[in-house]
Amino acid sequence: MKPQVIIIGRPNVGKSTLFNRLVGKKLALVDDQPGVTRDRRMGDAEIAGLQFTVVDTAGWEDEDELTLPGRMRKQTEASLEGADAAMFVIDSRVGLTPLDEEIGRYLRENDVPIVVVANKAEGSAGESGILESYSLGLGDPVPLSAEHGEGIADLFSALWPIIGEKADAAEAAAELQDELDEDAPLGPLKLAIVGRPNAGKSTLINRLLGEDRLLTGPEAGITRDSIAIDWQWTDPKAGPDDDGVREIRLIDTAGMRKKRNVTEKLEKLSVADARRAVDFAEVVILLLDATQGLEHQDLKIASHVLEEGRALMIAINKWDVAGQIGTDTPSGLFNGIRGALDDGLAQVRGLPLFAVSAKNGKGLDTMLRAAFEIRESWSKRVPTAALNRWFDDALDANPPPAPGGRRIKLRYITQAGTRPPRFVIFGTRLDDLPKSYERYLVNGIRAKLGFDAVPVRVTLKSPKNPYNANRGGGGNFSGGSNRT
Repeated sequence: MKPQVIIIGRPNVGKSTLFNRLVGKKLALVDDQPGVTRDRRMGDAEIAGLQFTVVDTAGWEDEDELTLPGRMRKQTEASLEGADAAMFVIDSRVGLTPLDEEIGRYLRENDVPIVVVANKAEGSAGESGILESYSLGLGDPVPLSAEHGEGIADLFSALWPIIGEKADAAEAAAELQDELDEDAPLGPLKLAIVGRPNAGKSTLINRLLGEDRLLTGPEAGITRDSIAIDWQWTDPKAGPDDDGVREIRLIDTAGMRKKRNVTEKLEKLSVADARRAVDFAEVVILLLDATQGLEHQDLKIASHVLEEGRALMIAINKWDVAGQIGTDTPSGLFNGIRGALDDGLAQVRGLPLFAVSAKNGKGLDTMLRAAFEIRESWSKRVPTAALNRWFDDALDANPPPAPGGRRIKLRYITQAGTRPPRFVIFGTRLDDLPKSYERYLVNGIRAKLGFDAVPVRVTLKSPKNPYNANRGGGGNFSGGSNRT
C-alpha cells in the first residue's frame, strides 16, 4: 500500500486547500467559514514522483466528545492510527493559537512523524508565524501557500526521508500488479449511497465496514463531502470454489433536499458534489427512511440517477422500527413503496427493492449481492445473432404502425455500447414512430435480453435523404438522439 499522510490542524487553516493542491483536483469542499470538512477524505497525491495517500480531516476543536465538533475531533484522532506521517497545518499569518499549542502537545505524545506546515506564507505577512512555530518542538516548519502552490518542493524535501522508501516499494508492487491484471474482469464495484438527509447513509456504511469510519448522529446533514472508501466484502453465500471476497469502493454522499430548500452556499456545494459522485458510480443505492416512506424528493433523486445512466437499487432503511410507525404493517409499507416506485418511475419498472437495517445489519448481504448482479447486467453486451432474433420476433409480434397509410420500416438493430447499455435502431420515417412503440422496444430489450431494471438507451437513425440540399458529407446515416 502507498504510504498514508494525514493533514491535521484547527479549523480554517487551509487543510482542504492543501489536500486539493496535492491531489491535483478540487475534491474537497472549500469555503471561508470554518468547519466545512467533517469526515476523512482520501486522495492519491504526488509530489515530484513521490506518490502517497493523503487524508483530509475535520478541523480540531476543543469541544465535548458528545457534541458534533467533539465527534469530528475523535474522527481526526482515529485517522492517525496506522498513518505513516502527519502534516500539522498552521496559519502563519495568524501565528500560533492556544488550540495550535494543544494540538502540538497531542501530536508529540504520538509516534507518528510530524511535518509542521506553515500555510498562507506567501509574501512577508507570515514570517512571524513561521518563527513562532519553532516553539512547537516538532522540527523545522515548511512555509508554503496551498492556494498558490508555493513551497510544495520544500514539502517534498520534508516528506521524502519519512515515506520515500515505502512509496518506492508501493510503486514497484503496483507496476507488477498492473501486468498481472491486464486481462482481469471488472474492477472494484463503485457503489454510491444517496438519499435525503438523515436517511442513515453514513450509518449504513459504518455498519458495512464494521467501524465508525464516518461521522454520524441525530443531526441532519452531517455529511458534506462525498467520501470514497475502498473495502472488501466477503459473500457468505459464495460457492465452494470461490473465496467470496469482493472489492467495493463505497461512496457516501451528502443528503439531497428539495432544491428550493437549499439556500446556503455550502449545502449547494455539497449537493453538487453528491451529483458528481453519482456520475462516478456504477451502481447507486437510493436509501429511503422507513419512518418517512417514499417522498417526491426520493423520486427526483431516482430520476437523476437513471438519467445519468447508472444502475439503480432502492433500499428501505430503519426496517428494525418499520412495524412501530403508523398503522401500516411492514409488508404493507414495502408493497406501498413498490407500487409508488412503479407508478413514479414508469420508465423503469421493477427496480430492485430491499428492506435493510443499518442498525442490526438486516438484508445488507442480500443487497450487496444484488449490486454485483445488476452491474453485470449494466455491463453486458448481447451477441449480434441473439439481438437480431429478438428484434425480428418483436416486429413480428407487434409491427410498427403506418401513420397516414405510409409504413414505418425498422431495418435492424445494433448494440452501440455498455455501461449503460446503448442500442441503435436503423430505419425510415422514424420521426413518425410513436413514443409508445419506442417504450415497447425498450421494455422488450429489458424483459427478453436480461437487462431487467437497468437503464437502457435507444437511438433511432434514418438514412440521409440524397435530395436534401443541406446534407453533410460522409457516412450513410445521420440522426436521431431519442434517448429512452
